[in-house]
Parts: sequence; C-alpha cells; structure tokens
Amino acid sequence: LSRSLSSSTETKDYIILKILEDVRTKLEFWKYCSETQSWSKQLCSDGEEDGSIPVGQDVAVSSHCRNSEADNTLWLWRDGYLVPDTLEIATAEDCCKSTEFIKAKPAMFNADGLIVEQHFTTSKDGTRIPYFVMRKKDLKMDGSNAVLLDAYGGFEISLLPGYSAGVGAGWLERGGIKVIANIRGGGEYGPTWHQAALKSKRYKCFEDIEAVAQALIDSGLTSREKLACIGGSNGGLLVGNLITRPIASSLFGAAVCQVPLLDMKRYNKLLAGASWMGEYGNPDTEDWKFLRNHSPYHLLRHDILSKPEMDDNGVLGEPTESTNPDWKCPKTLFTTSTRDDRVHPGHARKMVASLLEEAGKEKAPTVLYWENTEGGHGGAADNSQRAHMWALTYNFLAQALDLESS
Repeated sequence: LSRSLSSSTETKDYIILKILEDVRTKLEFWKYCSETQSWSKQLCSDGEEDGSIPVGQDVAVSSHCRNSEADNTLWLWRDGYLVPDTLEIATAEDCCKSTEFIKAKPAMFNADGLIVEQHFTTSKDGTRIPYFVMRKKDLKMDGSNAVLLDAYGGFEISLLPGYSAGVGAGWLERGGIKVIANIRGGGEYGPTWHQAALKSKRYKCFEDIEAVAQALIDSGLTSREKLACIGGSNGGLLVGNLITRPIASSLFGAAVCQVPLLDMKRYNKLLAGASWMGEYGNPDTEDWKFLRNHSPYHLLRHDILSKPEMDDNGVLGEPTESTNPDWKCPKTLFTTSTRDDRVHPGHARKMVASLLEEAGKEKAPTVLYWENTEGGHGGAADNSQRAHMWALTYNFLAQALDLESS
C-alpha cells in the first residue's frame, strides 16, 4: 500500500482526511448527505478528487477552538522544507483551495533559487524507497556537490516535510544539498513499513539507505567524497552501521553520529534501553544472534579489527581474520551528552575510543568527539547550546566535504 491515514477533522457537513500517499500529504473531503444518510467523496473546483500539496510541503487542518458544528470553516497550518510555519483560514466547501492568510513565522534563511524534489530508488529486495532532495535549481550534475543524507528508520516515526532554520542557514544557504530518506522502520506507509525493519529485519533499513546513497552517486548529484550521512539516537545506530558495513562505508566520505546506540549487547542494561527491546530484540536471549550482525561496536572491534570477542560464558576467544581488511572509516563526528537520560553516552565514548586507539590513523584518519556536559537526549540544554552544537556539526561537514569548492 502507498497510502496511510495521518489524521481526521470534522466540520458541520464534512470529514476531512489527511492522507500520506508516497510521503506526500493529500486532503480528502467527504460530505454527509442527511437525506440518504451517506457520505460522498467531494471533487475539488478543478476536478481533482483531493487536495494535493506541493512536494516538500505539509498541511494540517483543524477546527481548534471553534464550534465545528457551526460551519465548514477550518484553520489550515502550512509548512515545508522551504516554507516557514503559516496559519490560514480555509473552507471545506472548496476543498481548501482558496485560503485567507492570517500570519506566518519569519523566514530564517534565503530560499530563493532552492527547489524540493522527490525521487524513488529500489532497495536490495526490490522495495521502492522514497527520498526528498533540497537543492539549488541550477546546480551541475557532475558529482561535485556536497550532499548530506539524513534518515531515521525506527519506532514508526515518519520524516515529513518541516521547516528548519538550522538546515537552511547552516547548510542550504552555503550551497549544500540536504536529502531526507524515508526508509523502512518509519511510519511513512503505516505499521507495515515499521514492522518491515523490526528486530531480525533491522538490516532492511541499512540496505534502504545504501540504495539511496548509491542512487545519489549514480545520478551525478554527488560522489563518495562529497556524500555524508547524519542521524541521531536510533538514527545514530543507523550511522554506526553505515560506517562499519562493507558496502555503506565505501559510499560515504563523512558521517555525523549523534547520541547513538552502538553497543547492542548491553544497550538494554543502560538507562531507558530495556524499553526498546520490542523494537530491537533482547540481547540476553537468542535474539543476540541477529543483534550481533548490526551492533556497530562489535562489527568494528571484532569483525573489522579482529579483536578477540567474549563468548556467552565470559571466555575470551581467539582473534579472527578481518571481514573487511581494506575498510577505512569515513571522516566522522560523534556527539553526545553527559546527561542523556535515554541513550547512555558510554555508547559513543567506547566507539570513539576503539576508533582512536585500536583502528588508529591509518584506518580512521579523522574521528572527532564532542560531549556536552548538559542537555539531555537532545544534546543541548538551551538554544545557545543547540546553536553551538549545530554550528560544530555543519562546520565539520563543510570541511569534510570541502563544501566551499562545490
């Protein structure tokens, strides 16, 4: 299925359904006829069956603080990757085609000359994966563009269009390209999209992001040296796998790994980790057999660097041959918080220690680490700290991908 229901709103004569169709918002308007006691789907004034929203934008409608039984008037909130939050008044009677502007937040970056596109690529098992691209309209497709690929892939969380001043001012205005991949594990296509990457099937979301990265390179939009990945929390687990998996680590020139889960053997014993076993599995059971395959800390130390591994009885085994002797870590920035109450900072600390002390400069030439002593799972306690964290992140990426020469 390519559709999922996001929400519904009622007015005097209508029910409005907000539907995600291939990660694009559509509004469907159903009118109630009291004579026949039935509902009929309404055609818009231009003959369309629903209210299609431009690529890269999102809308929400509501009768909030209004008597929904009085009329068919609605509040309409609009935003998008390039559109700041805007409040309008609309009516269900014309499918919200004509609106009255009320107010909007100020634009925090210059979006002139920027466009949003949606593309699809095919994952390893044939599944169609959507992704959004924010870029300058007139760029050259010669592989020289600095691209930042973002994804999450877990807990049925959908990555939908939304305005970010930080992305705009810190990356897009400087000439960078931002890509959002709607990989499995999220909720973009409903519960089945989430369940497709649960527990033993977690590898599916890694294959999805590898497919998107390869598509970006094959299209000429970027190249390995100019492509970076970023993710936090569960997205940090994703990035941890991308820098250690044989295919993915050869696709990216840089990575930003934020408040990550990286040791999947002990994650359930640290802070809130036990509450996520429904998503990942229980490493103290037979689940460890599949969890081991996507535990970045173990992939690095034992599979790549051939360090002895402890067995279930606490006995240290013998070193084995590296599964990827030619592996080289992309330039990577790890960020975390001492006071993270969800993902323990020990995940990032021990991964960085292994990269610096065991992999060394030859295999991991650029590994940076920043730990804020305040904040929580967001990595910052206030807007000042948040601005500092993102300034560090985007400046690292600009240097790692040589953005100024793009």
